[in-house]
Amino acid sequence: MGDFVPRKTTNSRLPPEVNRILYVRNLPFKITSDEMYAIFGKYGAVFQIRLGDKAKDTRGTAFVVYEDIYDAKAAVDHLSGFNVGGRYLVVLYYQPAKFERRANAEEKKKELEELRRQVKAKKASMASKQATTDAAAITAGAGME
Repeated sequence: MGDFVPRKTTNSRLPPEVNRILYVRNLPFKITSDEMYAIFGKYGAVFQIRLGDKAKDTRGTAFVVYEDIYDAKAAVDHLSGFNVGGRYLVVLYYQPAKFERRANAEEKKKELEELRRQVKAKKASMASKQATTDAAAITAGAGME
């Protein structure tokens, strides 16, 4: 009974990216939350699983939140590359800064597209005004002869 060593002291130093929230990609599109709990629950108590919507951009992804960081680490170690429904899972630690950068990049891309559209419309407007002015000048010049 005296040999019990809590596992938290055996792995006292974890890398800084280790997190109890996991981001899972490349999931089969038809996977259910019950199947997810069955797969990820083998490595510890799962607090929450959020599957991506059926929408195009989040389909095949999920967030899995463990109650304990060591359970999350075990899941990443064992489930990265695990075959589910003919697809190999990509299991990563959730990194909020990376997701924020990606969201900001998408927002800036949309803003840039809008500015390009406005510039194109302005150029077209200026070109049509110039063509009208040139045509009026030619007509006026022809009338002077």
